[in-house]
Amino acid sequence: MSAERTWIKSSRSQNTATCVEVATTFDEIRDSKDPNGPTLRTDVASLVRAIRSGRFES
Repeated sequence: MSAERTWIKSSRSQNTATCVEVATTFDEIRDSKDPNGPTLRTDVASLVRAIRSGRFES
């Protein structure tokens, strides 16, 4: 994980620590409860498009 990254928390998190954050470069996701823990490197824009299209609905 890069220490110099800037992270964005969802506006729907209501100021709690139980949220997923995304790097401002949109290539990394982390658990806000563990900011020094592991991150998931992914194409966040593609992930959001897949979620919005219903790809993960059963």
